[in-house]
Amino acid sequence: MPVHLLVSQLRFTRSEFIRSLAGVTEEEATSRFLPMNCISWIVGHLANQERRYWVMLAQGVEIHPELNDLVGYGSPASTPSLAEMESVWREITQAADRFLETLTPGLLQTNFTHQGKIIPENIGARLMRNIYHYWYHTGEAAAIRQLLGHKDLPEFVGDMSSAIYYPER
Repeated sequence: MPVHLLVSQLRFTRSEFIRSLAGVTEEEATSRFLPMNCISWIVGHLANQERRYWVMLAQGVEIHPELNDLVGYGSPASTPSLAEMESVWREITQAADRFLETLTPGLLQTNFTHQGKIIPENIGARLMRNIYHYWYHTGEAAAIRQLLGHKDLPEFVGDMSSAIYYPER
């Protein structure tokens, strides 16, 4: 069965995020232009959101809990290794995909529970939040790269052949 349209959109969004990082060195990825965080932090931060939503809440699996203190919302600024954050991001997105591939329109309208409490946003809203979060930080990473003096950055959304529209299934 093909994945839900929103899942294909998330996968496309992830690919655009990764495309936006092409050519960034380890040193550049840990450079900060206050008040922004660095690029390596952004990679870990997005991995942390997917970890919380699609691995911990959805599957009850705990991997890389250290991310929350390192790159979680509201945590102190940090400059983690880009190579490490990219590796963790790949591991987490692969684990997340195991759940995301099971999504149906009906399941998207349900809510996660955590510690016996229903989480107010349904799974579909969480998925859209995750997609929009990626786009926010993709733009931020582009701004950081401009400040670093990078030229010939991606100027627009890339090849969407992997994310074409089809009616909801």
